[in-house]
Amino acid sequence: MSDFNSQIIDDFRANGGYVGAPFHSDQLVLLHHVGAKSGEERVSPLMSFPDEEGWVIVASKGGAPTHPAWFHNLRAHPDTVIEYGTETIPVRASVIDDEERAGRWERIKQSNPGFAGYEKKTDRVIPLVRLTRR
Repeated sequence: MSDFNSQIIDDFRANGGYVGAPFHSDQLVLLHHVGAKSGEERVSPLMSFPDEEGWVIVASKGGAPTHPAWFHNLRAHPDTVIEYGTETIPVRASVIDDEERAGRWERIKQSNPGFAGYEKKTDRVIPLVRLTRR
């Protein structure tokens, strides 16, 4: 795990789910996921967009040409847990279909312009993943 992610995870856990600079947010989740090939558990801090069904996370990988490893891991092992605030919550991950994605993606980009920048950097469609309580 990168030092950057380790620092975010430590900050998240020390402050009840609130993360300071550069995010200044209480909308992060710590996504636990199991390596599709390695079987090793990993933790990734991700911006989330809570809704009535759970949380939506964005597989942007900063606009890289490939999906993030956690996305592949969730497809192989969709039942997992997240840390949100001070809770650890069992969730099931599912990729949001194209029809729902269109409107939701526009709202995410409007509220968080960095994601629009990531979209401009890549030719791939950036997946949105819903995490629903189990």
